[in-house]
Amino acid sequence: MATKEFPPPVKWADDRLGIGKIGKKNLRKVFPDHWSFMLGEIALYSFIILILTGIFLTFWFKPSMAEVEYQGSYSLLKGLHMSEAYASTLDLSFDVRGGLLMRQIHHWAAVLFIAAMMVHLLRIFFTGAFRKPRELNWVIGFTMLFLGIIEGFIGYGLPDDLLSGTGLRITQGMIQSSPVIGTWLNFLIFGGEFPGDDMVPRFFTVHVLLIPGLILALVTAHLFLVVYHKHTQYPGPGRTEKNVVGYPLMPVYMAKAGGFFFVVFGITALMGALLQINPVWLYGPYNPAEVTAGSQPDWYMGWLEGSVRLMPGFESTFWGITLSWNLIIPALLIPPAFVTLVALYPFIEGWITGDKREHHLLDRPRNMPTRTGIGAAFITFYGLLWIAGGNDLIATHFGLSLNNVTWFLRFAVFIGPVLAFWVTRRVAISLQRADNDRLLHGLESGIIVRTPDGEYYEKHTPISKYEAYSLTAHDRTLPLEIGPETDDNGVRAPHRALKKVRASLSRFYFADAVQKPTATEIEEAHAHTAHEDDHHEAVEGVTGTVEVDDATAHKVVEH
Repeated sequence: MATKEFPPPVKWADDRLGIGKIGKKNLRKVFPDHWSFMLGEIALYSFIILILTGIFLTFWFKPSMAEVEYQGSYSLLKGLHMSEAYASTLDLSFDVRGGLLMRQIHHWAAVLFIAAMMVHLLRIFFTGAFRKPRELNWVIGFTMLFLGIIEGFIGYGLPDDLLSGTGLRITQGMIQSSPVIGTWLNFLIFGGEFPGDDMVPRFFTVHVLLIPGLILALVTAHLFLVVYHKHTQYPGPGRTEKNVVGYPLMPVYMAKAGGFFFVVFGITALMGALLQINPVWLYGPYNPAEVTAGSQPDWYMGWLEGSVRLMPGFESTFWGITLSWNLIIPALLIPPAFVTLVALYPFIEGWITGDKREHHLLDRPRNMPTRTGIGAAFITFYGLLWIAGGNDLIATHFGLSLNNVTWFLRFAVFIGPVLAFWVTRRVAISLQRADNDRLLHGLESGIIVRTPDGEYYEKHTPISKYEAYSLTAHDRTLPLEIGPETDDNGVRAPHRALKKVRASLSRFYFADAVQKPTATEIEEAHAHTAHEDDHHEAVEGVTGTVEVDDATAHKVVEH
């Protein structure tokens, strides 16, 4: 739209801010179209729902631990002494019109927010979307997930009910087990001995101001980098490392995004209306002398709970200081090590493979079998710890011994990831071989042909050029070579030992990976089977030209 066509208010703003020039460039930004890209949008829309419902809840929630006598509508707790935080939560649930609906939408949105971020990061991991130049965006996304988990856990503790208080008590024990600084950290967070008088006010400030502000800043940086780097895309006809094939932001994606937001909002509202979550009135107010039976944290904290449950109880004393290894190892060492390894994985893979190129085309998980196996191992490790967080419920529901369940999981948490890695890697390699067979020989038609000399063979039909292009739109992967031990002057190369380790890791990373056939191999295979079909056309190599058909001709290509 030209500047002269703007409505007067918009023209006034354009004259002073230059929004017409900015909008013309950015509103026509091209984005590829694939269902998996919506996972990030679900996380974004859930965050918006959290902000909107959170604003509503702050009007009535009282972040105070001052003791009051409850005189609200819920008769089973009437006359009971409790904190103002818990009493205001009951009022929100029973006396404020729409309060319970908003509470439940808020809680379901929090669960969906974290789940969507996790699945979104898994999609990025398995497709290699974290590679150069997007390593920083991976770290930003993982930081948002970490902050979202902390935000959810703090919000879970704000009502000051017995269930959340039990979870906070466990957390306080983990904090206090920190050598030397544990007591000081405990006093800093809880304002004195647990539960103290400042826990809810401090948590409220962090929950509604600090962490949401940090997440909002990271979301802004994340979206800016997505636009700056261009969006990644799956391999396909006409798609290269130097273009983006898709639809413009305005009007196509603006309309899609608007509609999808209301879909996410509607489903979340439906869940809030029909599916009960966190009925705090059933637990009662928090009392340090009481514990709820069968208490479980929200699902995203289950793996930390499981890590603590699996660790045998033992302690050591040095110079009058007691070290509780049953908490230090599962709560203070394993989770940070796991989180750090996942956050730094793009840099670790880049160092092992020596790949310094920019990547805008996504990998098919089967084409990177070692990375896919590592991802499966991570998921298995996380899942087994998550299952261990409910070992008591598994034992009671299935009539098993709690000790047997615990000991099984203690072994499984070490053996399971190794098995998952090996099986997933072998499956990915098998799928690579199947793809190569499709490229070289085509598809089995089920038609058996007999030649004049009595030979029988099955007739194969060639795959389309579009499919062949998609199957070959990835690089051949070769292990890193460390070079000669000495240079031309006979001087020993520096850091030789480190380079040998790197080369060994690179050979392991690319071991048994099936390389895609070259253009010559494809031509030879097709020439060998040309007698099967007189009209068979040889598939061009990766560098061949791919024509876009009428169904995709309306898509925009942005260089």
